[in-house]
Amino acid sequence: MMTDPIADMLTRIRNAGSRRAANCVVPGSRLKVGILEVLKREGYIDSYAVSADGPRSVIQVRLRYGPEGEQVISTIARFSKPGCRRYRGVDDLPKVRGGLGIAVVSTNQGILSDRECRQRRLGGEVLCTVD
Repeated sequence: MMTDPIADMLTRIRNAGSRRAANCVVPGSRLKVGILEVLKREGYIDSYAVSADGPRSVIQVRLRYGPEGEQVISTIARFSKPGCRRYRGVDDLPKVRGGLGIAVVSTNQGILSDRECRQRRLGGEVLCTVD
């Protein structure tokens, strides 16, 4: 049994990026798809595809690199952990690298980036930060 599947997904993306892999495979869940959708909208990954592989689903993540082959995701880290959930109001949402990065937030309206949360005036659980 895995204690923190979101941290596992982030680690798989971080490891695939460090070895310059084009794709990364993670076990599927709706929460992970929501996080990946935010990363796709913000331009950190190219695409993702969910496929049912037997009784469980699998997500293929296509990573994005710059024109010189540099990583688009320089750091990706878990913010709220299963043992210590971190909830923030809209005024207390973290600004990652002064607004150059994003924070992925779980709200009552779905998984959103910190920019979208500020526009909608929503707070929630800060899942991870990316820059």
